[in-house]
Amino acid sequence: MNIVISNGSNLPIYEQIKEQVRAQILSGELEENEMLPSLRQLARDLKISVLTTTRAYNELEQEGFIASRQGKGFFVMSSGSELIREQLIREVELGLNNAIQAAQRASMTDDEIISLLRLLLEVENDG
Repeated sequence: MNIVISNGSNLPIYEQIKEQVRAQILSGELEENEMLPSLRQLARDLKISVLTTTRAYNELEQEGFIASRQGKGFFVMSSGSELIREQLIREVELGLNNAIQAAQRASMTDDEIISLLRLLLEVENDG
């Protein structure tokens, strides 16, 4: 896990940690059931307070991105987690909306857009 803290950011440090961990989970960079650094280790690595890492991890746990296992640490939730699935679906919707707008600017019909999407799905599934 790679976290970079920016002193120039308007976001509090715990929010920077949350955003970066969330992004790494959604991108698949942090894999399902992967163990995260301990609270103390992350605080030591980032040269910040353990209270800050605790707040970030606790909020990520409340949001369903990570889970704590008693005596073992924090782990990435499975991609089957409802919240993670919802986040991924929202990303797909955003991407499709952008694609539809670009297609409309190119004067593509609905049928052309659907045909192109089907073709791309076929290529992706065969590849």
